[in-house]
Amino acid sequence: MKLSTICVCALFSIHALITTASADLLSASNAFLKTLDETQTARAVLPFDSEERLNWHFIPKNRIGLNLKELNDEQDELLLNIVRAGLSEDGFNKAEGIRGLEAVLFEIEGAAHRDTELYHILFFGTPSEDGDWTVRYEGHHLSLHWTFVNGKRVATSPQFMGTNPAEVRIEGPKKGLRVLADEEDLARTLVTSLTPKQQKTAILNAKVPRDIFTAASQKAERQDDVGIAYTHLTTQQQGVLMSLIKTLAHVQNKSAAKSRLKEVRKAGLDSIKFAWIGETKKGAPHYYRVQGATFLIEYDNIQNDANHIHVVWRDFDGDFGVDMLKQHHARHAHPDHPGEHKH
Repeated sequence: MKLSTICVCALFSIHALITTASADLLSASNAFLKTLDETQTARAVLPFDSEERLNWHFIPKNRIGLNLKELNDEQDELLLNIVRAGLSEDGFNKAEGIRGLEAVLFEIEGAAHRDTELYHILFFGTPSEDGDWTVRYEGHHLSLHWTFVNGKRVATSPQFMGTNPAEVRIEGPKKGLRVLADEEDLARTLVTSLTPKQQKTAILNAKVPRDIFTAASQKAERQDDVGIAYTHLTTQQQGVLMSLIKTLAHVQNKSAAKSRLKEVRKAGLDSIKFAWIGETKKGAPHYYRVQGATFLIEYDNIQNDANHIHVVWRDFDGDFGVDMLKQHHARHAHPDHPGEHKH
């Protein structure tokens, strides 16, 4: 087989993968929406340009949209099918594991807001093959967003996951469960593998922050350009760092993860830096971040005696598809009337 034929086949395979994944999410979304009555639909769907689209958070709070508690069993399953379509199997298991920890918190605290069904679905725009739309799935310690422009998926961030407890320590069937174990262990493996000289660069002389610096900001700001560069790591250490990045990327379905990692490599691995704050021993409060030219991973574990994880993936020019949407509208502006767009 000629090289050109191989390249064409490879490109076709990637395109088919992306198209299939997008179609799955569209199909799952429409299957769910068809079951809603008028009152439910009014609460579940907002205009695409609604300000609420950028108003995300990961704390327990009153949210707009429909939650699992308000749906029947069939609708519950159809809602979760949307999440399955957007995530990988591992990502879906993590999302469900996070939701399940609310039952652990209820056992510990007895607070009514610790509820495994207080997870909300909200659409912005109507899901279609050629329109602009977003679906958000959100609740305590979970905020997931999939945005489509002109029917094509352009954004899967912000992607936030958290666990409280990070490790279940109370007696019961979930004792020892660590939903975000890889996110913690891979980073600690990396930082403890560094030589004293490398650690002087990677470990910052700062107080462990109470939370991730970007919090629930609508636009992720680049953090200080500090930490140890990818190029200053050994081959083995580089492998651990890439495994950590892949762990966060592969929360999303296969095509989205491939797109993310392609952008990371395209922007240059040399631009990536890893920074750590806090002690490196297990059980001590700590924070780390992985920052590249186009993306930011932030992780924090300080609350509840360092047994409470927050971890997020942000895209500097891609969150919510805002920048892609601007580019799309600029390309399709009517030449005589720049404010009007052809669709």
